[in-house]
Amino acid sequence: MLAKTLAEEKAWKFAKEDRTDLVTINPGLVLGPFFQPKLIFSVEELKFTYPRPYRIVDILHANYPSSHLPEKFEDDKYEPTYQISKERAKSLGINFVPWEASLKDTVESFLEKGFLHL
Repeated sequence: MLAKTLAEEKAWKFAKEDRTDLVTINPGLVLGPFFQPKLIFSVEELKFTYPRPYRIVDILHANYPSSHLPEKFEDDKYEPTYQISKERAKSLGINFVPWEASLKDTVESFLEKGFLHL
């Protein structure tokens, strides 16, 4: 987290000195395959903490029917408190991968690297 913060601070400083427009996107959660050979904090958190939105258990069961995942969580009641618009990011040419595909890519990466066994 510190490295990302310091890198962004340097980017903003450079942009100001160079009079360059700069846009940053700070996602709350990033899913998908990872490239580092060992678990880092942000990836390890995903392994042990299933986010509740979008009925994640249903998505995992659909893609990995023989897994030993719980059928549902005890606190399976999720109500989003806010909605973030993707329109500004899309106007910059950013294309988002669907949630289900990102989740599957993340699990496949865990399996491939031996950090998860279903």
